[in-house]
Amino acid sequence: MLAVQCHLNNIQHYADASNALSFFNQLTAPELFDALEDFLPDHRERLFPPTETLSMFMAQALKPDRSCQNIVNETAVMRVKHGLSPCSTKTGAYCKARQRLPLKMVSGMATYTGQLIAAKVPDRWLWHGRRVLLADGTTVTLPDTPENQASYPQPSGQKPGLGFPIGRIVGITCLSSGASLNAAIGPCKGKGSGEQALLRSLLDTLEIGDVLLGDAFYATYALLAELLSRGVDAVFEQHGARRRSTDFRRGKKLGSKDHLITLTKPKLRPQWMTVAHYESLPDTLTVRELDVGGKVLITTLLCPTAVPKSDLKSLYKRRWNVELDIRNIKTTLGMETLSCKTPHMGEKEMWVYLLAYNLIRLIMLQSALLADVLPRLLSFKHTLQLWLAWSGTANCANENERDDDLLSLVAQQSVGNRPGRIEPNEP
Repeated sequence: MLAVQCHLNNIQHYADASNALSFFNQLTAPELFDALEDFLPDHRERLFPPTETLSMFMAQALKPDRSCQNIVNETAVMRVKHGLSPCSTKTGAYCKARQRLPLKMVSGMATYTGQLIAAKVPDRWLWHGRRVLLADGTTVTLPDTPENQASYPQPSGQKPGLGFPIGRIVGITCLSSGASLNAAIGPCKGKGSGEQALLRSLLDTLEIGDVLLGDAFYATYALLAELLSRGVDAVFEQHGARRRSTDFRRGKKLGSKDHLITLTKPKLRPQWMTVAHYESLPDTLTVRELDVGGKVLITTLLCPTAVPKSDLKSLYKRRWNVELDIRNIKTTLGMETLSCKTPHMGEKEMWVYLLAYNLIRLIMLQSALLADVLPRLLSFKHTLQLWLAWSGTANCANENERDDDLLSLVAQQSVGNRPGRIEPNEP
């Protein structure tokens, strides 16, 4: 938490110029406006209607002081400065407006924005002409309230009163653009609390022809079979238990430390799996296993001619990007610790962060297309700082030229290329 606060303090002078109107302008941009209207609930005219409430919620999440009082005070000041009638600085109306804000509206706008970004990715950015998606998990802490403790209990080894409720989040992001396509949150212990369980709830995000890239948590028989049934290929690090029995002298040899092996359906049905689901699994799966510089990968991409070993090695190195995406969401934006006191509002807050993240990613995509560079070469933090500073400037006569100037600034700096990095523990 101290690290997050220190980082946010470094960009406080940018954040001071930001206000909810900036997010409102992005949400109501032409490419998002129709979707926003579709998600809007029926509502009466109030001081804080849904769109303005969502904009304030996002602005609130990005500030060092994330209290409701702070964002209400800022809104009251901005209304006066823009010649509108003053509003009360009491927080009751805004807090009730946040409660009324439909979870489906927030999550729907976040996933729609991610899909919009991914759809704009040109073919030249794809891998072997295919979309690659990244899957990974992380954890966040929540306020220590009875409601949060009930839904997100602390780890068993942690004594009561010495920690905070912990939620597990699994997300799917686009490798080419960095957009967040979907996510799910759940507890860190108990039935259905693992990364596999949360990922299973997100599988409808995948499309025929996609490639799912992930670490060893996902290299299970059931998931590989499910992906193949959906027309999706997988590239995972080999599961630790299987890696110990890897023998490249067996199976069909494709090259040096590269072969095809046959996996057999587990004899014991997992507790989470229904009998019908278990019986529907194929008895065997043929997969490719290969050693790439000390890591053993397992993939459903079987042809060494169509997908050479060197290409798979390079692709798995790019899994590093999902760690950076998590860091951008948790550390740069500040989602490491949620502030809402109930599970329902905590989930809503998670989606608020993902929507804000995707809105920044949308700017990065537009800049990358304009400068003809890959979005992954642009800095998320640099873009965030520029947008926060830019959003505080006065409106220009020609908004299109103004936007192009911002996109040009975003493309001026690129992130460093540091080959051979060792992935740290997630932030």
